[in-house]
Amino acid sequence: MTIRTRFSAALVAALVLPAAPVLAQQAEDCPRGQLDSRYCDRDGDMVADAPTDARRLLDPPTLIFAYTPVEDPEVYRKVWDGFLAHLAKVTGKRIQFFPVQSNAAQIEAMRAGRLHIAGFNTGSNPVAVNCAGFAPFAVMASKKDEVGYEMELIVQADGPIKEVKDLKGKTLAFTSPTSNSGFKAPSALLKSDFGLEADKDFKTAFSGKHDNSILGVANKDYDAAAIANSVKTRMIARKAVDGAKLRVIFKSETFPTTGYGHVYNLKPELAAKVKEAFFSFPWEGSELLKEFQKSQPPQEKFLPITYKKDWAVIRKFDDLTGVKYECKG
Repeated sequence: MTIRTRFSAALVAALVLPAAPVLAQQAEDCPRGQLDSRYCDRDGDMVADAPTDARRLLDPPTLIFAYTPVEDPEVYRKVWDGFLAHLAKVTGKRIQFFPVQSNAAQIEAMRAGRLHIAGFNTGSNPVAVNCAGFAPFAVMASKKDEVGYEMELIVQADGPIKEVKDLKGKTLAFTSPTSNSGFKAPSALLKSDFGLEADKDFKTAFSGKHDNSILGVANKDYDAAAIANSVKTRMIARKAVDGAKLRVIFKSETFPTTGYGHVYNLKPELAAKVKEAFFSFPWEGSELLKEFQKSQPPQEKFLPITYKKDWAVIRKFDDLTGVKYECKG
């Protein structure tokens, strides 16, 4: 199965975000690896370098922040309020929360210069890095530095599917092609470990988000779904779904969770303040802690990471599933 990830400029026009001036960019003769031709990677960290041309650096009066659309984004506006107030204080900038509706729209917005700081889901990180100039530097972790989540295949607790082989002929819901746990990992593992291929051995559907897939299984809209168990844990904790209606028939190895970072061409001094805001945020008593400590392991702080090291396993799954990044627009 070969998946090519494309992004069209039309998506950007639909975003209600302030326009940002983008200078015409010509490809430089520089090392870039898999990065799009508008970026350079002279230090070999697999992430776009800040531009050497000062005219291409961004220092906007308002910084736009978006959290990955794994669940209803409006649920998270209040959750992130305290952090964004802290971010505003540290950077001296106004901050706007953008409730992004899809991974593609989120990536397109950053590529166009309309999104400055974001949390991209696990599977979207390589696309965002290579196509949008995303520079991830942090993940959420427990106080003991425990990081990650697992992909689970879930079915109805009272249904006929007892094990993975029973998926044959049934409908399995994925989330989106850019999602690691919602598409990439299960596609690779079902084929390599169980000999099951999508749209050949089982029918597929795309729900758009993990919460849609989880609720779809619970409400018997889908026979099964591939989901991130961290999302399921939080939904059960706030009673958005009844965990007793779900059965897990497969659980993967641990993957890195949402990566947080900024667009590559923020002015270096501003980029440094953005990082400072993440690592100096006081979690105790915050809405962020209240929501994310429901995960397993609990997410209670921001931990520094590097894309090159911490996303190696995700890039491996991209290779196995034939993902190619074709950055358009």
